[in-house]
Amino acid sequence: MSDPVPRRRKWRRVLLGALLAALSMVFLVPAGVNAWLDRGVVPMTTQQKRVTSKDGTIIAYETSGSGPALVIVSAALADRTGTTRLANHLARHFTVVNYDRRGRGQSSDTPPYAVEREVEDIETLIEAEGGSTFVFGSSSGAVLALDAASRLGPKVQRLFLYEPPFIVDTSRPPMPRDFSHQVSGLVSSGQRNDAVKLFFAKGMGLPGFAVTMMRWLMPGWSKMASVAHTIPYDLAVLDGTQSGEPLPAGRWSGTTAPTLVEVGSRSEPFFHAGARALVPLLAHANYRALDGRDHSAILMATKALSDEITPFFLSAR
Repeated sequence: MSDPVPRRRKWRRVLLGALLAALSMVFLVPAGVNAWLDRGVVPMTTQQKRVTSKDGTIIAYETSGSGPALVIVSAALADRTGTTRLANHLARHFTVVNYDRRGRGQSSDTPPYAVEREVEDIETLIEAEGGSTFVFGSSSGAVLALDAASRLGPKVQRLFLYEPPFIVDTSRPPMPRDFSHQVSGLVSSGQRNDAVKLFFAKGMGLPGFAVTMMRWLMPGWSKMASVAHTIPYDLAVLDGTQSGEPLPAGRWSGTTAPTLVEVGSRSEPFFHAGARALVPLLAHANYRALDGRDHSAILMATKALSDEITPFFLSAR
């Protein structure tokens, strides 16, 4: 019989990692937590800007720092405030472009949604900041960044992807085929809280009691519910990568930028399997594990993540 104590410890670690991963998508946390996370980080002066994308959507963003331009692409349910700490670290070496994806924060939205429109948003930002940039993306934002690199060619100089959530084998159950339809149905009927709960339960695989705790204890929940209509946007970005089957071989064939795909060493096996499956499909890509980290690094380990991003991009100079 297996020892129940190590098993309980394992599940505690899994739950803690899952909760931190969920927290990494929340763009409002208690002031005390903010202060603790920001210790030692010198806030950078930012310039608030706006550009108009090709379909007329207003994209709000801010720039900080100096040096070569670097665009940050955020994950599901997050606006640019979720990547402010990372931007502060990176601004020591780069002109960081931290933006609100369409439908979030101060950016507007123009239906109907298409992934191509979000790629156009990134292209508009790149053109506004000099015509070519480095691009960083996390989680579903990493997949959007990859789509942009594939379609924009030399406008993306280098690409850093942190934990694209591909499901390519049996290490995690595939996403339900009608998941986007389920979420859209809840949003259209005014059940935004339920849409967010469904996303965390089925999309991120959190146990029901953990989602319930988040619903009542996390002050950022209401803000996430306000952008629940963007969950199908990220699911559209992930379309074709969540079935447990091999990745679509030709989808990113246009990616010429040197690419680093990184996964936290403590993250679930499916993240590693997906990253390793992606690398052979790209012309110039490598896989690396970030020691001691997991999916929450985008919020909880921004210095460690910045220390990985910075040399990779600066090596292009």
